[in-house]
Amino acid sequence: MPADFTLPDDYLKSTPKKELTLPDGFNGVVLHCCCAPCSTAVLECLLFFGIKPVLFFYNPNIQPKAEYEKRREEWLHLANLLKLEAVNGDYDVREWLLKTKGLEHEPERGLRCDVCFTHRLTVTASFAKSRGITYFTTTLATSRWKNKAQVDRAGFKAQDCVKGTKYWDLDWRKNGLVSRRYELVKKIGFYNQLYCGCLFSKDEAQGYLKKDRDTTIRFKLGCVPDNLVTSSSKTDHLPQT
Repeated sequence: MPADFTLPDDYLKSTPKKELTLPDGFNGVVLHCCCAPCSTAVLECLLFFGIKPVLFFYNPNIQPKAEYEKRREEWLHLANLLKLEAVNGDYDVREWLLKTKGLEHEPERGLRCDVCFTHRLTVTASFAKSRGITYFTTTLATSRWKNKAQVDRAGFKAQDCVKGTKYWDLDWRKNGLVSRRYELVKKIGFYNQLYCGCLFSKDEAQGYLKKDRDTTIRFKLGCVPDNLVTSSSKTDHLPQT
């Protein structure tokens, strides 16, 4: 179902952040968006100071597909309301699973998140470079549940991987932005996300771990481990997400 929310009357009229210092050589910015709720206060701040970012949605970690589509549609609706360019990246779940293979049992904020953040921000940096934009930043650390230092490490790794780009490590929670974020989420009435994004985090959020969730989840996503492929285990016969 398409998103149909509106923005509060006070949106864009101010921002709690009193000043915004731009980095050297700033020629625009690509904002990696993980979802609409995490983007609202950041976008309000950027737009209030006259900066129109290019929005990039690259989040193949979000599973199942129905969950991904709900979050993407809210984000697209927000971008349309603000008349901002919004680019939707590939939904390459299999690539994400390969990147995080062996890390299925890592806790939130663990090594799996390191790899996940680095992968998503490296793709973001490549996109920024393709558009001739030096700087990229992300909404990933706008929630108090995320570790900003961990997100920043991933951002700088992405910067190192994609020469000619720079990660803008501004703390998008400080100076009242995190309070504004939660205020806007409540006013707008976004879809209530119950877990970070991947099915492994969903398991953890629900308070249980499957004994063999690596195999279980990979089968659900149609990504059968090589050592389990038989004549009767074709991916087109697997449940669709």
